[in-house]
Amino acid sequence: MHDRIPARAIWALGVTQIVGYGTLYYSFSVLAPEIGRAFGWSPEWVYGALAVALLAGGFLSPVAGMLAERFGAARTMAVGSVAAAVTLAAAGLSPNGTVYAVSLIAMEVASCLVLYAAAFSALVQQGGRGAQRSITHLTLIAGFASTLFWPFTSLLLGYMSWHAVYLVFAGLNLLVCAPLHLWLATLPRVDNAVVVDQQATGVTVPSTGTLDGRNRMLGFGLMMLGFAIEGFILSAVLLQVIPILTGIGLGGGTLLVTSLFGPSQVLGRLANMVFGKNASSTRVAIIAAALLPLGAFVLAVTAPLLPGAVAFAILFGLGAGLVSIVSGSLPLQLLGRERYASRLGWLSSARQIASAVSPFCLALIMGAVGVSGALWSIALLGVVSVAAFAVIAMLQTTTPSRLVTREGATEAQP
Repeated sequence: MHDRIPARAIWALGVTQIVGYGTLYYSFSVLAPEIGRAFGWSPEWVYGALAVALLAGGFLSPVAGMLAERFGAARTMAVGSVAAAVTLAAAGLSPNGTVYAVSLIAMEVASCLVLYAAAFSALVQQGGRGAQRSITHLTLIAGFASTLFWPFTSLLLGYMSWHAVYLVFAGLNLLVCAPLHLWLATLPRVDNAVVVDQQATGVTVPSTGTLDGRNRMLGFGLMMLGFAIEGFILSAVLLQVIPILTGIGLGGGTLLVTSLFGPSQVLGRLANMVFGKNASSTRVAIIAAALLPLGAFVLAVTAPLLPGAVAFAILFGLGAGLVSIVSGSLPLQLLGRERYASRLGWLSSARQIASAVSPFCLALIMGAVGVSGALWSIALLGVVSVAAFAVIAMLQTTTPSRLVTREGATEAQP
C-alpha cells in the first residue's frame, strides 16, 4: 500500500490533459471560422455541430466510467489517446462537412476516455490518501491548456491549413499522450478496500466515503444537480461572453475582461492548493458554486462600468477554477474510492449534457428578456447549485464517521 502518488505521474497526466483539452476542446474556437468558410457553414451551424458532439460525449460518459472501472483508467486513457488521434486525423482529412461532423462527434466521444474524469479516476486508482491532493495539483497544471493552445493553434494556422493543424494534433495525441498513458498503466493500483490512516495507530479508514447508506443516493443526486447547473452556467457564459459584454454596453474593455478568465482560474486552483489544505471538499464546493452567481450578480448591477466587469471576470474565473477541483474531489470525499470511476462518469455526463445545450438556451433567454434579465436568471440558477451543496453539507453532519480496526471490527464515531 502506498500513500503518495508519484510526482512524475501527476506531471505526466498534466501533460496529457494540456494536450487533450488543447487539441480536443480549446482549439475549436480558433479553427471554427476557417472550418465554416471551408464548408460554407454559418457560425451557428459550426457551433451546432459542436453541441451535438458534446451531447454524444455526455451520453457516453457513463460508459467511459465503467470501462475505467473495469480495465483501469490509465489503460482506458491509452486507448482513448489512440482513438483521439484517429478521430482528429479523420477531421483533418474530411472532404466535406458531413464527414467532418461525424469526425467531430467521434472526437468528443473519444475525449470521454482521456480528459478530467478519466484522469481523476487514474489518480484515485493509483494513490492512497494523496489522491484528493493530487487532483488539485493536476488541475493546476492542466489549467494552462487554453493559455498554451489558443496561441499555439493560431500560430499553426499562420503556416498551414486547418486540415494540417488537425493532423498535427493527431500526432500529439498518438506520440505524446498514448505513450504516457501506457506508462501510467504500469504503475500499481491501490486496493479499494481500505486506505491506511497514518495519523492514528492501528486504524484504517474504509473507502466508502463520508455519507452512509441512507444519504448516499440523495447526496449523489444533489451532486449531479449541482454539477449540471455549474456546467450549464460556465458553458453558457464563457461561450457567450462577447455578446453578453457587448449587450451591456461595455465597449472597449471587452478584451481586457475576457483576458482575465484564464489567469483567474489558475489563481483559484493555486489558492486552494496553498490555503485550502485543511478545507473539506464540501466547503470548497459551496464556495465555488457561490462565486458563479455572485459574478453574474455583480455584472448585472454594475453594468456598463468596467470595474464591475473586471470583478465579474475574476469571480467567475475563480469559481471555474475551483469547480474543476471539486468535480473530482467531492465525489471521492462523499462516496469514497469504490466505484469512483463509474460514478464520476455519470456526474460528467450530467455536466456535459447541460454544457452542450446551455449556449443555445442562454441565447433564447437573452432574446426574450435581454442581457440583464439573462444575468439575473443565471444568478438565480446558481443559487440552486449553492443550495444543493449546502444540503450535502448538512447530510454529512448526520452521518457518523466510521473507523475499521486492524482486526476488522467496525466502530461508529460521533
